[in-house]
Amino acid sequence: MIIGEIPPAKAIPAVGIETVDMTMRFGSFTALDTVSIKVEPGSFHALLGENGAGKSTLVKCIMGFYRQTSGQLMVDDREVTIGSPRDAAALGLGMVYQHFTLVPSLTGAENLVISRNEVPAVINWAREKHDLSAFMQTMPFEIPLDRPVAELAAGEKQKLEIIKQLYLGRRFLVLDEPTSVLTPGEADDMLGLVRGMTERGELTVLMISHKFHEVTKFADAVSVLRKGKFTGGGKTSALPTKDMAAMMIGDIRLAELDSRLPVQVDAKPILELDGVKALDRTGLKTIEIDQLAVKSGEIVGIAGISGNGQKELSEILAGQRPTEAGRVQVKGTAYGATRAETRSSSVRFIPEEPLQNACAPKMSVSENLAFRTFDLDGEGRETRWLDLRGMKKRAGELIADFKVKTASSASPIASLSGGNVQRAVLARELTGDVDLLVVSNPCFGLDFSAVAEIRSRIMKARNSGTAVLLISEDLDELLEMSDRILVMSEGKLVFETPAHMADISVIGAHMAGHH
Repeated sequence: MIIGEIPPAKAIPAVGIETVDMTMRFGSFTALDTVSIKVEPGSFHALLGENGAGKSTLVKCIMGFYRQTSGQLMVDDREVTIGSPRDAAALGLGMVYQHFTLVPSLTGAENLVISRNEVPAVINWAREKHDLSAFMQTMPFEIPLDRPVAELAAGEKQKLEIIKQLYLGRRFLVLDEPTSVLTPGEADDMLGLVRGMTERGELTVLMISHKFHEVTKFADAVSVLRKGKFTGGGKTSALPTKDMAAMMIGDIRLAELDSRLPVQVDAKPILELDGVKALDRTGLKTIEIDQLAVKSGEIVGIAGISGNGQKELSEILAGQRPTEAGRVQVKGTAYGATRAETRSSSVRFIPEEPLQNACAPKMSVSENLAFRTFDLDGEGRETRWLDLRGMKKRAGELIADFKVKTASSASPIASLSGGNVQRAVLARELTGDVDLLVVSNPCFGLDFSAVAEIRSRIMKARNSGTAVLLISEDLDELLEMSDRILVMSEGKLVFETPAHMADISVIGAHMAGHH
């Protein structure tokens, strides 16, 4: 297919799809159970559901990665058989994945041209650039196609992924968590432009999302899956988010966020950083924290786009990254993150990717839960003898209290799902006296009920006097949880605001480096 042969975007109408009683079984497991949803042409449709609800399976059946066990797929009111992604593409169906698929070292133009099925052995770049220029005039996005993709901002890369699909003639797009790597401003900009294309009838969108505010702002309609079944849906204008949440979770009663107690005026600072400097991961730039303090009974949120020094800050506090200057104090005493200091100062951590950073994957759940206490006896004194029976008993209590789903406390912790690894780490880190809790992206990739449970536990710790430093790339989470929000950009803290007075656009501008 030569790009010059593609009519202008407006000449290709949006594509509508419908699944009729779609069922997908893997052996005895039913991943989709007679799911029927209709996505009208030119609509912006959201697909909601917890992890494991069947969203990915449904999308893979539509896109030809799976062949459904039974049921039909209709495209523009005609029954079709899609045996492969190539069949889906031929019908105008495309998908934009959560993680970028562009070649970073190539320019935008080169990425577009090589994505075609038919690429000539010798490319006439003068002609291609002329055709691309004509094509881009039909697009609502402005992207510099002459720059290497590696130099583009995350929002520009996401737009280029969408442009690639439109360039290839797709007029029905599945967007899989499309804003997970974007700032709030980039997310609103990108979704607003896509929404405009649906309103003009140029495109149909099916968006998988966990973010209710995006769904209510941009989607016309929503469909909800739970445990492989369609549980409800309708026009977003007529569905409150609490109803959407009930469709997703069913009868499970969520632990509500505890009523937030005000931060005490005379609360003492638990964590203090002054003039701290450390090299970043590349060894070429410096992380500089001039001043940071977290008081007892307070959650301080650190916002920022990934790669701006948040990971290094958490590594400094965990003793995984040496500092070149400055001081870190916990409860007024110099703190170097040794095991003895962590224990005496009651500091706990919930790091990003806990299976890699807070667990020994091949060791049992019981052993991982005992990492803080295995060398202490019942009176809290150090001992050289392991009390295996006591470890097992305590693990059983924590597993029950924190609702950790595991076949047995003797199972390797790597055999647990992501949400249950996170619950196990929470159980270990939040048991006993905790004066300082350092948390990084605690809910990344987890489903709705796990997120509510984990946030509730963190809030409970805060309300009992724990100082919490919450580092998160999820701005909704920071706004919901924090008392104060600080923005980190290029290795420095550049902005601070009380959470209840926070302006998302101002925070987003600082995150993007406009300060």
